[in-house]
Formats: sequence, structure tokens, C-alpha cells
Amino acid sequence: MAVIKFSRKEFEKYVKLNKEIEEKINLLGTPVNSITNGEIEIEVLPNRPDLFSLQGFMNAFLAFLGKKTGLKEYKINKPEKNYEVRIDKSVRDVRPYTACAIIKNLKFDDEKIKEVIDIQEKIHSTLGRNRKKIAIGIYPLEKITLPIKFEARKPKDIKFIPLESDREMNGLQILQQHPAGRDYAYLLEGKDKYPVFVDAAGEILSMPPIINSGKTGKITEKTTDIFIECSGFDFSILKKALNILVAMLADMQGEIYQMNLKYDKPTITPDLSSEKMKISVENTNKLLGLNLNEGDIKKFLERMGYDYKDKQVSVPAWRTDIMHEVDLIEDIAIAYGYDNFTPEIPPISTIGEIDKKEILKKKIAEILTGSGLLEISTYHLLTKEDIGTLKIKSVEVEKSKSDFKVLRPNLLIPALKILSENVDTEYPQSIFELGTVFQENKNEETGIQEQENLVAALTPANFTNAKQALDYLARMLNIELKIKETREEHFIDGRAGQILLDNKEIGIIGEIHPSILTEWHLKMPLACFELRLEEIFKKIS
Repeated sequence: MAVIKFSRKEFEKYVKLNKEIEEKINLLGTPVNSITNGEIEIEVLPNRPDLFSLQGFMNAFLAFLGKKTGLKEYKINKPEKNYEVRIDKSVRDVRPYTACAIIKNLKFDDEKIKEVIDIQEKIHSTLGRNRKKIAIGIYPLEKITLPIKFEARKPKDIKFIPLESDREMNGLQILQQHPAGRDYAYLLEGKDKYPVFVDAAGEILSMPPIINSGKTGKITEKTTDIFIECSGFDFSILKKALNILVAMLADMQGEIYQMNLKYDKPTITPDLSSEKMKISVENTNKLLGLNLNEGDIKKFLERMGYDYKDKQVSVPAWRTDIMHEVDLIEDIAIAYGYDNFTPEIPPISTIGEIDKKEILKKKIAEILTGSGLLEISTYHLLTKEDIGTLKIKSVEVEKSKSDFKVLRPNLLIPALKILSENVDTEYPQSIFELGTVFQENKNEETGIQEQENLVAALTPANFTNAKQALDYLARMLNIELKIKETREEHFIDGRAGQILLDNKEIGIIGEIHPSILTEWHLKMPLACFELRLEEIFKKIS
């Protein structure tokens, strides 16, 4: 959860705080942590960055209270002369996309500047994955000469005075000597060139995702017009982040101006037009256990900031969490009020008991934990980049709205990912995971076959270490496993083998090839084994 603090004085310009309002805030799904004479502190789920600002929260809350319902609309002005950003091909392999806007006629004070900085950092740490996915830059327009160019340069060719510094540095010096550079240097690790925004006068505005220029990248109380850019790897997410920011600034009485983005296929941002999604009354009632009619659904959706017409919902352009009809139904449940649901006991008679497979999985976990291995639990979905390093056939989710769109084909990849994220942690590192993996199978009704696997990964370790762990597990489970030497693409020749149970191959064991270690930035030799558990379940049950 993201902890958000609002000035009580500013909050009460919209609605007076009392016990009833406090309870309504909780029912919106944003629990109140504390209320003092000076501020109110609430918790917001990271998937609702549109609520990180006071303006964004109040738009949602006033609609929830029934005071300002429906989809809020903003006036957007078309690009003026030179309101453009030229995206050079050199950024394709570094940080390929940007979404930009200009906001005019703002009236900043200390409180509003703090709000802008706060939401910027909150988006960085949540939706932006600590600037990896999204980096935001905000600049005083009066210090910039339009148009702007987004390009990549060699580190030694990047020279400017960064924020919070009093001397000029080049790109490499910023990463090595500037506090922000040291914190985020890993985001440009291994890159021959670094991205920069440069204005028409040749002034460097920033080196994203690291730092802005001290000359052109700091807003003050005198600033009235600003240029905003969001850079990253997923253009659709960048547009959403930009929409959140421009909506907030428009609520501060700013005027939104679009910019022409000169990609190979030119586009214009920001675009605050709503997305259309269908919703079924039948599905809504089935999922919620209610008996709502279309009028009810319209009323509840409008209380959550949507428009509804002809079974279609207009979704605000700043909502990053709406991916499926189910998300809309969840918002209907919030508007209906979880306190209004009547609990019912299902009309069935049964005795609950733990599934025998789960009992066995718990036993396996206890055995491995007792051997000194640490259990991990990872997501079912991976990115294409995760899969690409091992070139393993996998199943991709259709119409995914996030980078995580590939169902994991094994548990080795998540284990490699965990180890690669902990290369500077104390060694030895020994981990295991029990979980579901997915493969394409046209004979299955869904076209996908699911199976339970076990992976154990040890580093620094060799084949013998992995076999000792496997042998101990087999002995404790009272089964006999054999090893048959084999050649596997991702393992060292002569140090890999098939794992057999009753002469049936159920897994693989071996030492990971150095080339794989290099791709995942692993510093120590790694040995592992992965088992398909179905045959073990049959053997022991």
C-alpha cells in the first residue's frame, strides 16, 4: 500500500471531516491511518495512482459520495507552433518511448509544488517500478526553447549541471558521483549511450531516468507554464501516467496543451478520451450475488467516476487498474457498499479436509526447509524479456495490459530472476519453490496444460551439491530416484542428467551453463534440479 498524506485544511475545502466521512473513506477502499489537526493519512493500493494526489482523490471521493458523479471531462488545447518532441532512433535500445504535455497558467505555491513532487515520486516507486518502467520529468517552460529532441548520447558527450549539484558533470560522472546517479545507475548499466532531452538551443533538460538539469529542470513559485515528459518502455503505460499528471494539474486550474510526438508514426499526447468496455448485467449479478438492474448498474458506475450507456462503460483515461469486466464489477461492489452485502451459507453439506497433494507439498517444503533451503513464491506471469534469455516455448496471454503476459513454462526462470535480484546478498544462497507451470496442449479443453513442479537452486554449488539435496529429498519421501546423463542446452555438458522415477523421466538436474549465468548477471556457479510432481503424487498416494 502507498501511504498518502493530505493537508487537512486543503482536504476540508472539499468536504468536512467527521466520523461518517472517515467511514466513507474506508469504504472507498482507501483506509484511514490517522487524522490530526494538520493532516489526514490514508493508504492507497499501488494500482490506483490516480488517487495519489488530493485532486485525484477528491474527484473519486466526491463521486463516491454522490456529489459529482460520472466521468469528469477536461478541456484540451491542440498543439501550438513548435509544441513537438522529436524522438531520435538512437533511443530505441535505451529508453524508446516518451509521452509529453504542456500545462499553462498554473499558480504554484510551496504546498502545490510539494504535491507535484510527491505524486511524481509515488508514481516512480509504484507504477514506475522505481523509475525502471516510468521516469517523469517536469520543467519550467520559460527556460526551454521548443521544439525538444529525445535522443541517446555517449556518456562523455552528456554535460550539464544536475539538480542538487553546483558543477558540471558528464553522464558517467553523474552515475558515479551524484546521489541520484548512484541510486539509479543500475537502470543504465551496460548501455553504451544514455537518453537525454535536449531543447532547440542545445540545452540538456535531463538524463532520464536519473536526474534533471539544475538550470532547466526545477519549478518554483514563479513558474506558470511547464513541460512534462514521461519516458520508459511501454507507451500505453506512459500515456496513463501522463494523463494522471495533467488531470491533477488541470484541477489546479492549469490549461492542458497537447504536443506532437515525432515517432516513425507521429502521435499526439495527452489524449484524455475514455476507453469503451462492455459490461453484462448477468455477469455482474452472478459474481456479486445480487439482483441489480441496468439502472442500478448505471448509478453505481457513475458513483465510481464512469459513464454508462447502452451496456458500455466509458473508462477514465487515467485509470490504470481497469483491465477486464471484473474490475468494473469490483467497483460496482464498492459503490453498492460491502457493508450492505448479506452473508449467506452455501446450501451444501460437506466435510472440509486438506487435499492429499497439498499435504505432500507441505511435507516436501518442510524437508527442504530443514535442509537449509529458503522457500520462495513467485508470480505465474513473466515478461517476454524473462523468457527470451532461455528461448523456451511458452504460452502468452492475449490482450494483456501489462508487461507480464507470459505464463511461466517452468520454475527455473523465476528462480534465476530471484537470484539475479539478490547478487549482492550474502552467500551461499539456496532456494526452492513449489508451484504451477503452464504448457501449450491442444488436447486440453483450455489449450493449456497445468502441472505442479518443484525447483531447487543452490549457489555457489556444483552437480554433487544438487544431487545430495535431491537424494536427501528422495530418502525422506521413501522413493527411489535415478539419474541418467543427458545433454541440455542450458546446462554444462557432462554435468546434467534426467531424473527418473520407475524409469520414467520426471525432471532435470545439473549445473547451469556460464552463458546463462552471464545473461542473468549471476556471479557464482549455480546448480539446480526441477521435478514434475504428478508421478511422485501417484507413487506416494
